[in-house]
Order: sequence, then C-alpha cells, then structure tokens
Amino acid sequence: MPVAYAVGRISVKNAQLWAEYRSRVPATLLSWGGELLLRGKAVMALCGAESHEDIVAIAFPDVQAAQGWFASPGYQALTALRSEAADVVLTIYEA
Repeated sequence: MPVAYAVGRISVKNAQLWAEYRSRVPATLLSWGGELLLRGKAVMALCGAESHEDIVAIAFPDVQAAQGWFASPGYQALTALRSEAADVVLTIYEA
C-alpha cells in the first residue's frame, strides 16, 4: 500500500502565533499514524520561483489516514490559528 505525505509550503505572517500552532500540531498526528519528517526553511530555489519560505512534511500510512487527520476535530480546531499565523498550501502526495 502506498505511503502518503502531507506537504505544507508556508509563508509566516505572525511568528509568535506560528510557534504556538507548530507546538500543537504533533499531538493531532498520533491517532492517525502521522510522523513529522521535516520542518525547514528554503535556502534557494534551484529551478523556478518558490513563493513560500518554509516547508513541512508529514508521513502517513496511507491517503485515508492523511485525510482523516486533516478532517479530524483535533486538527480542525487549529485551522483558525494556522490561518492567522501563516499562508499555507497543504497538499497530500502518494508515494
């Protein structure tokens, strides 16, 4: 069965609120088998133009787990904070 990855491309608007959001996300991953793989900042674009300076990658057992996590009450309770803290493009990839 393919693994799924939730990848977020991020432009932070409020660093304090973003830090709060980031600290609360890991607890929402546990029941969905999510594993935080990467949080980082862009150093340079090697090809094309990148409009977001930060990235996050989270691994899930499958697409259904990734979708379940995103739709879960625990994560949805954080979406208003996320929107206030940063502009985020969050995409699920299957590998």
